[in-house]
Amino acid sequence: MNKPLEPSGVGTETTHFGFRDVPVAEKQKLVGEVFTSVATRYDLMNDLMSLGIHRLWKRHFASTARVRAGAKVLDLAGGTGDIASLLYPKLGETGSVVVADINAAMLDCGRDRLLDEGKLRRSHFIQANAEALPFADKSFDLVTMAFGLRNVTDKDAALRSIYRVLKPGGRVMVLEFSQLRPPLLRPAYDWYSFNVLPALGSRVAGDAESYRYLAESIRKHPDQATLDEMIAEAGFVLGGHRNLSAGLVAIHHGVRP
Repeated sequence: MNKPLEPSGVGTETTHFGFRDVPVAEKQKLVGEVFTSVATRYDLMNDLMSLGIHRLWKRHFASTARVRAGAKVLDLAGGTGDIASLLYPKLGETGSVVVADINAAMLDCGRDRLLDEGKLRRSHFIQANAEALPFADKSFDLVTMAFGLRNVTDKDAALRSIYRVLKPGGRVMVLEFSQLRPPLLRPAYDWYSFNVLPALGSRVAGDAESYRYLAESIRKHPDQATLDEMIAEAGFVLGGHRNLSAGLVAIHHGVRP
């Protein structure tokens, strides 16, 4: 199983930031700079990079979440509020969604979105680190995380933190880029990721380096089987995963017993 921390020298721990090795203490700051830079163009760039397909992935993700009226939902790395917006109509009059993100600029975008959509009344926004969630034990019926786990420094710690705040019988759902299954498609995917994405980032968001990092972070993220193993090791009864778009992304499920 891929571990997020690797020893490098005496008394020094490093982790990956894209394809670079950086001190563990620096990664959170570096990731924060990436998302502060891209926050206002994040949704537009997602549309351009995926040709709009990310919206279909997210709708499928939300539709399979089995949210019941009255549920207490935590959307981690909720950023621009797109997952919360999709889940909101399912909550009924007594349910609520907490959007948590480590990045304040992304949270501002999400709050503006839900305000514009008239979905702010049962939505709450909290700046929080997924590795040490500031919520009581057994607080939520569902925790969702879409395209955020790969940016977390210590993924195992985040999964344990999610387990802690879920009620018994509560579910975690993770939507994340994964390993493209047909090997013949991988060279074309790599060319697109490392040439087209930075060019789009430069032209649209004025930031090629952040989108180069995002492409690299996908390659460093655990594949489907490894992430399943990590979820199980955090204590969840594993629900397995479902590949979308030939494994370009995958939805992982787990239940707290």
